[in-house]
Amino acid sequence: MATDRLKYPIGTYETREEIDLQTRLSWIEDIASLPRLLREAVESLPPGRLDEPYRPGGWTARQVVHHVADSHMNAFVRLKLALTEDEPTIKPYREERWAELPDSLGLPVEPSLQLLEALHLRWATVLRGLDEAAWARTFIHPASGRTDLANHAGSYAWHGRHHTAHVRLLLA
Repeated sequence: MATDRLKYPIGTYETREEIDLQTRLSWIEDIASLPRLLREAVESLPPGRLDEPYRPGGWTARQVVHHVADSHMNAFVRLKLALTEDEPTIKPYREERWAELPDSLGLPVEPSLQLLEALHLRWATVLRGLDEAAWARTFIHPASGRTDLANHAGSYAWHGRHHTAHVRLLLA
């Protein structure tokens, strides 16, 4: 049970059938504020903690920051594909392998934090401009199936909070 709390400190995301406007607006705000909140968490870490795993067998804070950038770039592209194509099948990626590449293991986190600032500005702008029909558009993930853009936004609002919580675990 303690391992689950470390792995999922804010719980897991649950797909929803009905998503109201207030919930979507809250998720957009989560997406818009993630770069600032993640930066604050990273900058609060004591010296040397960036390369410590947040849990046994988990990624380091450095890997987490780079993972969030990698993941959210993919998510933004999926959003754009779903808005411009009819139910595209997206290409998954092997996040665990990406986390072991040289940039994730050794690059300072600043480039990924800057990337997230620009990316999330664009992402929140697109989301704020969607009408009801656009929120219902979907894409197909080969492993998990059909996802509508409302749940896509919700899952990435959760994803940002989830990984920010991982970094904050290193403050304890």
